[in-house]
Amino acid sequence: MKSGFTDEDRKKIEEGIRQRYAKATQSHEGHFRFPTGKAGLEALGYDQSILRILPYEVLASYCGVGQPFALDRIKPGESVLDIGCGAGVDTIIAAIMVGHQGKAIGIDFVPEMMQRAKQNLQITLLKNVSFELGSGENLSFGSESFDCVISNGAYNLIPDKTRALEEAFRVLKRAGKFMIADQVLSGGLPSSPMAMVETWAK
Repeated sequence: MKSGFTDEDRKKIEEGIRQRYAKATQSHEGHFRFPTGKAGLEALGYDQSILRILPYEVLASYCGVGQPFALDRIKPGESVLDIGCGAGVDTIIAAIMVGHQGKAIGIDFVPEMMQRAKQNLQITLLKNVSFELGSGENLSFGSESFDCVISNGAYNLIPDKTRALEEAFRVLKRAGKFMIADQVLSGGLPSSPMAMVETWAK
């Protein structure tokens, strides 16, 4: 099912998301109802042996609705794409899992989040990570480029989810792993398309 949003609607949605997440690069306080920081990682059951080796500044920037790594094991040497990577914590964790022979790439369309992700990377010793500005609806990678695609709380924010899912499976290798954690709507949709646009990033 296509999103049905006009170009103007999409601009409003994207601007709302940018504003919210740009503020969150400074502090998560008051912006989210889901787990954040080191306490959030621990509550979601992330691997303690990995958390112990990451700088506190990296752990503190975590913001996610769940733990995609709980769905399957990422193996050494694999290539991982993190869609909507935010401050890059899951991307960095994936890079540790795949080791020196693997790679992890994170993409996000919020420039401030990309800057924070790159800052986080600079305070680690990892060389197998990169971050790129981009959208899940239009991935800049070739087909069958990755062993695993992960995402944490990003797909609910993407207007054209069908397109984004098609792109994710396009860049996945055959028998690749698609591991996401996200939010789902349990109540009714807003009464009008305009109300949906205005509340998209709330």
